[in-house]
Amino acid sequence: MDTSISTLTNGLRIITQERPNLETVSLGVWVKTGSACENSGNNGISHFLEHMSFKGTNTRTALQITEEIENVGGQSNAYTSRECTAYYAKMMKEDAELAADVLIDSVKNSTFPQEELVKERDVVIQEIKQTIDTPDDIVFDYFQETAFPDQALGRSILGPQKLVRNFSREDLFSYINSNYAAENMAVCAVGNIKHDDFVNMVAARMSDYKSKVSFTQDEQIYHGGFCSHKKDIEQTHILLGFPSCSYKDKRHCAMVLLSAVLGGGMSSRLFQEIREKRGLVYSVYSFNSMFSGNGLFGIYAGTEAKDVPQLMPVVIDEIKKICNERITEKEFIRAKTQIKAGLKMGLESSSSTAEVLARQLLMYGRTYSVSELVEKYEAVTFEDIRNAAQSIFSATPTYTLLGAFDKYMEYDELQKALA
Repeated sequence: MDTSISTLTNGLRIITQERPNLETVSLGVWVKTGSACENSGNNGISHFLEHMSFKGTNTRTALQITEEIENVGGQSNAYTSRECTAYYAKMMKEDAELAADVLIDSVKNSTFPQEELVKERDVVIQEIKQTIDTPDDIVFDYFQETAFPDQALGRSILGPQKLVRNFSREDLFSYINSNYAAENMAVCAVGNIKHDDFVNMVAARMSDYKSKVSFTQDEQIYHGGFCSHKKDIEQTHILLGFPSCSYKDKRHCAMVLLSAVLGGGMSSRLFQEIREKRGLVYSVYSFNSMFSGNGLFGIYAGTEAKDVPQLMPVVIDEIKKICNERITEKEFIRAKTQIKAGLKMGLESSSSTAEVLARQLLMYGRTYSVSELVEKYEAVTFEDIRNAAQSIFSATPTYTLLGAFDKYMEYDELQKALA
């Protein structure tokens, strides 16, 4: 499957992967901006803009945007993350140009009608309240805020209710003018479509789009620390985190493999020791979030309040083991096999492939074949993983608790146990 990339004169990159055996096309517009590109006065506007982009343009109402996609059996959606916003659809191959027209029109020509803006504020506020009422969601916001206090990377993607209630049409246009431009966008299609045909579709609609952004993203600095929130719920949700590396860092493959060994599945150390041997949790896992300037390695566990005191020493013991002892050959092979299988399985979905290609183009300025990525992971050694563990777990921890706990390991005690 060949991947083709073209760049318009304004800097917009267009990427395709032709799959003539499919009857569908997955396509979309990806923008390299999100909550990490906001400030304290407009936190949440990236996500609010994503919602409002489907609420009407110069030529379509909100209902027409939805109906044009769904009348031909298509699906469309969007999302906002900390450093990316995406608008995407999946259509039958003969309707690809319709999807491109609707999505690009929504991104480029939204008018943000006042009556829709008022309604959508309430919708987003309901989404915020739903997140607050979902403990295993909101605990990650508390965790991120503790790791990066008073910084864009530490703020909620959804933003606070008080700001969302006051976002205006002018605020949305201002954000688009500063954060949306050809240079930080990628338009991608994967499926039964020819590259030149898709380039022509996009060029006819976006060749006049402005070239440059005017915002600058501030440096985000990890701090760490402790926060706890008492809430009368059945489980206590715990997050323990440490600073990791950027996705541009040469150590990032070792960090991913470290996470796979420590908490990446049912055969991982944390799952086996904490759930299978001790029955302390239903869910426990590790993760490695990588951003443009740094990263955040985390361990999540949900347990009964009475088990919190005995859970943390077990987690710390596993952290110390992976720092001080060489992982086994079996673990090493299994972790690499899991990563390689995940990369190859991802190719089976045109939607996930489009996502990967577009994000790679925005992050690295190029795309990587699966064979190139496999080669990078194969090059990681036992020592690389241990060095990654030692560099991560020697740093200041981020420790977050949410639930009806009474007793827990204090932050100072945690730091001493990790030393």
